[in-house]
Amino acid sequence: MSSSRRSARHDAVQRPVTELARILHDKTGADVDEELLQRGLVHRSYSYENGGVPHNERQEFLGDAILGLVVTDHLYHAHPDLPEGQLAKFRAAVVNSRALAAVAREIDLGSFVLLGKGELSSGGRDKDSILADTMESVIGTVYLCGGVAAAARLIHDLMDGRIDASAELGAGLDWKTSLQEVASAAGLGSPHYTVQEQGPDHDKVFTATVLVVGEPVGTGIGRNKKSAEQLAAEQAWRRLKEHTGTGA
Repeated sequence: MSSSRRSARHDAVQRPVTELARILHDKTGADVDEELLQRGLVHRSYSYENGGVPHNERQEFLGDAILGLVVTDHLYHAHPDLPEGQLAKFRAAVVNSRALAAVAREIDLGSFVLLGKGELSSGGRDKDSILADTMESVIGTVYLCGGVAAAARLIHDLMDGRIDASAELGAGLDWKTSLQEVASAAGLGSPHYTVQEQGPDHDKVFTATVLVVGEPVGTGIGRNKKSAEQLAAEQAWRRLKEHTGTGA
C-alpha cells in the first residue's frame, strides 16, 4: 500500500472489526472472537476518553510473551550451533517496535485501532509504538481464541522473512550497519542518505532515500528520521543481496 493510500485510509473512519477477524482467520484458521478482538484494538487514549472502557494492554502483555516464545523456539531450532548470546541478538532484531510496526502496516492494522482524539490528530494510526503494541495485542487475542498453534501461524506468516533475515544481518544487527557491510563487500563504497520532512511539527513524516554509487536503491517513510533511514536501508539491503549475492 502506498503512503498516500495509507494516509487516506488512516484519516477515514475506523474499519469494522469483522474485516480484521476475517484476515486473521485466513492467516491462522482460528475463529477469532470479535468482541475480544475489538477490545484488543482499544488504545488507552480511547479508553480514557470513553469512560474507562477496557483497553488492550493485558492482551498486549500476553502477546509479547507469545511472540518471544515463538521467535525464540524458531531461532533455537534453526541455528543449533549458535550460542545463547547470538540467538538473543537475532531475536532482538525481530522482536522490537520497528519490526512489529512494519508487519502491522502489512495488514493495515492502524486503520482498525481505536484511538483518542489527541492521538488521532497527531497521526497515531501510523506511529511505530502504537502499531507495535497493537500487533502484540492481536497476537495475544489470537492465542486466546486458538491457542499457541494459531498464534504461531500468525507470527510465522507475518515475520518469517524477518526472522530468517536476522541471521544475515551484520554485527550491529541493524539495517544501516548491514547495508554498509554489503556495499563495502561489493566494492560499492558507503551508502549516502537524504531525508525530507513534511507536515507540521506535531505530525511530521520523514522520507529517507539511500543512494549507493549515486543511485537510489531504497526508500523509507517513518515518523522520525531514524526509522525512515532504517526502512530505506532494509529495502536497499534486500536489493543489493538479490543483485550481488554478497553476504553480510
